[in-house]
Amino acid sequence: MNKIKGFGFIVFTFFLLIDFMSYGQTTAKKNDTTDLEHIKFTVGPAPEWSGLLKRDSGWFGGDGIYTIPLNGIENRQAAAKDKVLFIFSDSMIGTISNNTMQPGYKMIHNAVAILNGAQPVKNNISFYWDKDSKGDAESVFSPKTPKTEKTDYYWLGDGFVNQALSGNIYIFGYRVRNVSDGAFGFKEVGNTLIKIPRGSKPPYADQSQMDTPFYLNGEAGDSGSFGAGVFVNTKAAGAPNADGYIYVYGVRGMAKKLMVARVLPRDFEHFDKWTYYDGANWSGDMNKVADVTNHVSNELSLTALPDGRYALVFQVDGMSTTVGMRIGKTPFGPFGPIIKLWDCKPDLEEKTYLVYNAKAHPSLSEPGELLISYNINSLEFIKDLTKNPNLYRPRFIRVKFQ
Repeated sequence: MNKIKGFGFIVFTFFLLIDFMSYGQTTAKKNDTTDLEHIKFTVGPAPEWSGLLKRDSGWFGGDGIYTIPLNGIENRQAAAKDKVLFIFSDSMIGTISNNTMQPGYKMIHNAVAILNGAQPVKNNISFYWDKDSKGDAESVFSPKTPKTEKTDYYWLGDGFVNQALSGNIYIFGYRVRNVSDGAFGFKEVGNTLIKIPRGSKPPYADQSQMDTPFYLNGEAGDSGSFGAGVFVNTKAAGAPNADGYIYVYGVRGMAKKLMVARVLPRDFEHFDKWTYYDGANWSGDMNKVADVTNHVSNELSLTALPDGRYALVFQVDGMSTTVGMRIGKTPFGPFGPIIKLWDCKPDLEEKTYLVYNAKAHPSLSEPGELLISYNINSLEFIKDLTKNPNLYRPRFIRVKFQ
């Protein structure tokens, strides 16, 4: 029951250990959006957030983690009265007692949680999943589109609240299928969009799903998909330099190349109105989409920085030990070189452990900071969870910009 996440992961590579409390770059001139190489920051662990997801009953492990503020204001910290939706991909449901998983645990392919406010208070977060007729745990989201085959299941991409379309929640769903060939025994076979009506409650019985054209079935390992990250660049979402577009990021190929699409919020379901950055202009032809940078991860984030630049946060090459950042001049680039934020190597207590898919969570971040998560997993999943049942969950760090 080995489980390794992310589509077409490259070879696991270790990077040099950085100063894990204060790795800094030369300070850029204030408001100099042309400097894509330098920024001053400090970084350290955020144990209160890592501890929030260390649990012994119900949901006790998972990955994928994206956060969606349900008020639709993506670009600043949620208030105490607000609610933030957490979406997870593969998740463990069951009970841990005496540091041991108890019989009856189950892995489902996705789950959700809702946090009241933006503080890591365990009493303020509740986890949800669906149940079958016997009361056993089931995924919240299961593929039900015309292109779905019987054995397909979902891993989840990013999502957001579309204030221009009745406040509906939109989440990207990757249709995944187990296969006999390939390095990891599974592959992505399609891209869908999940719509949750405003006010709906988990497990979202009134959800709807639609197939999208946003899966690129490339040759020679160059396939890819959109939905790795969403940046809502609108005034309603609190974006500081809003141009009114929703930016959706895609990743393709073994080199983890980044692609960018955009669409007006009101046209989000009209796929023929989406445009793709071709390196110079916006084209209506997805096949002309350019690779704006590389060495990112299948899950990532783009966040507006206080100085007018943009922070692209990711796990370098998908599943290395380095949490990286590139600075962008605009939401679609150009992007500067990789700045190493954090080395996850101390988390790898066993040689079978691995880390992957870092991203930022601006709706949980204090002003001038970015709260960043990354996932921990194992090449020998059940064997290692038997020894360390709380292994499989996100960990958090906090980057403070100066």
